[in-house]
Amino acid sequence: MLKTELLEIIANSENSGVEFKRDDIRPEQLAKEVVAMANLNGGMVILGVEDDGTISGIQRPNLEEWVMDSVFGAKIHPLILPFYEEVKIDDERRVAIVSFTQGITKPYVLRHQGREEIYIRVGSTSRLATREQQARLFASGGILHPEMLPVTGTNFQSLDLDRLDDYLRNVIEDPDVPEDKADWVDRLLGLGFMVEGIGDQVVCTIAGLVLFGVSPRRYLRQSGLRVLAFDGEDKTYRAELDSVLEAPMVGLWRRDEQGSRRLAENDYGLIERFIDTIEPFISEEDTDIDSGFRRERRWHYPREAIRELLINALAHRDWTRSVDIEVACYSDRLEVISPAYS
Repeated sequence: MLKTELLEIIANSENSGVEFKRDDIRPEQLAKEVVAMANLNGGMVILGVEDDGTISGIQRPNLEEWVMDSVFGAKIHPLILPFYEEVKIDDERRVAIVSFTQGITKPYVLRHQGREEIYIRVGSTSRLATREQQARLFASGGILHPEMLPVTGTNFQSLDLDRLDDYLRNVIEDPDVPEDKADWVDRLLGLGFMVEGIGDQVVCTIAGLVLFGVSPRRYLRQSGLRVLAFDGEDKTYRAELDSVLEAPMVGLWRRDEQGSRRLAENDYGLIERFIDTIEPFISEEDTDIDSGFRRERRWHYPREAIRELLINALAHRDWTRSVDIEVACYSDRLEVISPAYS
């Protein structure tokens, strides 16, 4: 790093990715800042700079060895490999920069006095992570799969057996469809749609409930979908549409008398219900009637693209956060806000 670059960073003060410290700091104090930033987006700790940005310089002998062994090697888990460099400010002062990227094996923990503590970065400060924040870190690191978490209060009757039957027979074409409740429970446990609870009881997982639940939002508030429409370019208090949709994601396709599979309105899944609700605001009918005495509907956005956008939002959302996905239609755009893992 060039001296001019370093001075510019110092002049901009501390932030979510930059921390100033004296080099007489204790190992666990430095490790705490590193852990917090690694659990966010990575960053750098600049040693030899006071909290107010005054450059005091480094004094500790063998500082690089101390950083690598006493801090990163002994206090931080899993292992992080930082980049260490020193920049000469003048004849008497040098500053050390310890930089590291965002961690991919979250959560990173501080190991100290027989405990492991998880810190996160909030602005320019490092704080102990709450239980909810820890869950997000475990999920983003691939250790926890929130969709497999049990949903309290649910049971076998919380799932729509018709939708499950259609899924097995016609979607994955399973030749062995369960015939009684006990067989169904065993199959759902194997598919990850249910999980063993207290005693001999079984409950739905988040995946099972949001895919096939009878009333998923009754047990899992964040399983809904909020849809809004405004006649301008900004969000106002007076919306043309403000509705929270609730339905399992999987629609129920039934066979008609000719043997064709059809989706009736009463059997819509969440995605079909969304398309039906938002259609008047993102499409319009032609004024002219075609040869078949019908008016063709023109979409402002490709229908399949909208469907894919919503599927992605549902598939990648953070199920540990108790907020709905929000889709808002404005006069000039369509916005999707989905709580994602950080």
